[in-house]
Parts: sequence; structure tokens; C-alpha cells
Amino acid sequence: MNLVERDKKVIWHPYTQMKNALPHIPIVRGEGVYVFDENGNKYIDAVSSWWVNIHGHAHPHIAQKVSEQLNLLEHVIFAGFTHEPAVLLAERLLPLLPGKQEKVFYTDNGSTAVEVALKMCLQYWDNKQTPKTKILAFKNAYHGDTFGAMSVSGRSIFTDAFNSLLFDVEFIALPNADNIESIKKQISELKSEAACFIFEPLILGSAGMLMYEAKYLDELISTCKASNILTIADEVMTGFGRTGTYFACEKLKNKPDIFCLSKGLTGGTMPLGVTTCTNEIFEAFLSDDKLKTLYHGHSFTANPIACVASLASLDILLKDETLQNIKRIEAKHAVFLKEIKSHNKVKAIRQTGTIIAIEWETGNETSYLSNLRNLLYNYFLDKGIILRPLGNIIYILPPYIISNEDLDYVYSSIKSALDEV
Repeated sequence: MNLVERDKKVIWHPYTQMKNALPHIPIVRGEGVYVFDENGNKYIDAVSSWWVNIHGHAHPHIAQKVSEQLNLLEHVIFAGFTHEPAVLLAERLLPLLPGKQEKVFYTDNGSTAVEVALKMCLQYWDNKQTPKTKILAFKNAYHGDTFGAMSVSGRSIFTDAFNSLLFDVEFIALPNADNIESIKKQISELKSEAACFIFEPLILGSAGMLMYEAKYLDELISTCKASNILTIADEVMTGFGRTGTYFACEKLKNKPDIFCLSKGLTGGTMPLGVTTCTNEIFEAFLSDDKLKTLYHGHSFTANPIACVASLASLDILLKDETLQNIKRIEAKHAVFLKEIKSHNKVKAIRQTGTIIAIEWETGNETSYLSNLRNLLYNYFLDKGIILRPLGNIIYILPPYIISNEDLDYVYSSIKSALDEV
């Protein structure tokens, strides 16, 4: 059997109805912005393999550092022990984050980073003997697939089977000029109940790359602070340069109390999650009473290899060349937006930093399950481009090393699709 046949016999793939799934493409290697299948076909990874690969595949600097660490220490229990990669990563990461982030808690991925943040907030108030249990979140948000992360995500096909088991959340609309005052009032009225407000800053990713202005998020955070409600920035997708700055919250005057990070943290090399917090939150857990301990952990917490991959990724991210590439992609997206925004198939088009999203005109059908999704997905694969539509929404979210030539090819292919599909 070839790899596709072997896969079909033993693998259950994510977000996939396996009954009628098309054969999965067998990838054998990656190089830069490209991945190659077993038949030698080359694909431009224009979505960074689910938004994680910020520097390109098989980056030699990351590979070298990971290889060196494998010969020193592959893993050690992180309760009662520590190691240089974990400490150094925290030392380098905390000063980059907006606001006064002082402590790092390591986990495995974005969902678990969110779980820890929610538990920190809920237990913070319990430890202070002023328990508050309601969570504020945006409608249509997506924060992950574990139960806490699902609870603070918008109700959708991702949560339908579990809705009766999810905890109480107060969902608020994305802020704009028309509704900002009513949302602020809604938040203020919940100050005695709300433990925290969790948000994806500037962009709701899985909701269809929905974008909103920083000034309105600033007002919501300010209202939360005045109402004694903790704030959590889920920068799992937006972190590490995606919005044009290292972190989306750099564009805010008011800074969150907690950050959740993953995806680009290791440069897409391997799983790692981070939840950071202020000293004020950390100190609420310091006590002679052992019941005030944050009882949370994972077998692979602060894995040394993942920490080293993250340190190598930071080396690359902080180079002037990388920031120039981010600005280059941002500028090219802006030009492309102007070129196609008036096309009769473009219902809406939006951009923040290196992320651009095009909403296809489909009449009334705009759901994640739109038939257009598979047509577009296969159309681009045939052209050697990985673009994974969110229903009727195509987005480009590339590694920062993508060339102008490859970007232009992706743009021209989208223009062709607008005319042909």
C-alpha cells in the first residue's frame, strides 16, 4: 500500500468527515515556504500549516538548535525541577510582551494555554474569597477545542454536540462605533459576577478572520479594569508578528492581565503553549494554604526541545530582516486588496498586518459548511497552493519568508478563481 492507503486504514483526521473525505495528500518534506508530496509535487503553504509556521519549513537555524538540545536533554519533569531552555525562554519572552507580564506558565498548545488562563482567573477570585464565575467573551470567538476553551468560544458546529455541558458565558458583540457604549454598559453591569474577559485581539480567526479596531478593544479593557474584571488576550494566532507588530496588543493603550501564546511560538516546529500573567495574579496564589495552589500541569510541560525551538524562532523573529518581510507582506496585501475589492464576487475584503481575508459572494449561503469551500480548496491545490477556506472565506496567512513572486502567484490564482469558480 502507498502512504495514502495506509493512512486511510489507520488515521482519523481533524475537522474531517471521514466517510466522504478526499484522499489526504502525503507530504514527505518541507523547505522554506514549500511542502512536497511523495510524487514530487510542490505546494506553497500560504496558510502556514494552520498558522504556526512563521519562518518556513525545516529552517536550518531551528533545526540545528533542536538537534543540539536532543543530545543534551530531551525532557525532564517540570515539577520540582527546572532547566536552562525554559528559564531563558521566559527571560526573553516576558520583556517582549506589552504591559507588565512577570510570570510564565508552560503548557502544550493554544487550547491548554487558554484553559490555564481561565483557571487562573477563576481561582484568583476564589483565593481572594470573593468568588466570581461568569466569563465574558466575543460572539463567534474561537479559543480552542478543550472544554473550557469551547465554553468561551461562540456556539457553532464545533460545539453543538457539547453545548449542554459548557459553562456559563456572557457573549458580547464585536465593538464598533454604533455599539461600543451599550457593550461597555453590559460589562459594567456584570462587574460583581464576571471573573474575566477573554478576547482575540483585532482578529477573530476561525470565525472568518473578522476584524475590529484597536481603539474599541481599548475601551472594553478600560471598562473591565474599572469594573475589577481580569482580561485575557488570546494571542495564539495573532502573536509573533501576524498583525504587523510582534503582538497585537502593542496597538492598545490598556494592556491585558494575561496572555495566551502558542502556534508561532516555536516557529511551527513542535507543540508548546504559554500563559503569562502579572505579579498581582501570581501573588494571589502564594499562601501557606495549599488549597490556593494552581493545580495544573502536563507531562510535557516546558519540554526543553520545544523551548529551544522557541528560542531559535525568537532569534529569527527579532532580526531586522524579518520585520522588513512582515512590512513587505503587509504592503503587498494592501495593494492586492485595492485591486480586487470591487470585483462582483467579492462580498467583503479585510486586512490586518500579514493577514488578508476575501469573503466570496454566495447569496445567502455563508456558513462554514458552504459547498464553495471544497471547490475553492481543490481549485488552489490543483495550482500548487495550500489555502484552507473558512466556508466562503479565503485567507492568506503566509510564512514571513514568502517571496514576492510566490505572493503574486497566489494573488493571480485568487483572481482567476474569482472569474472561474
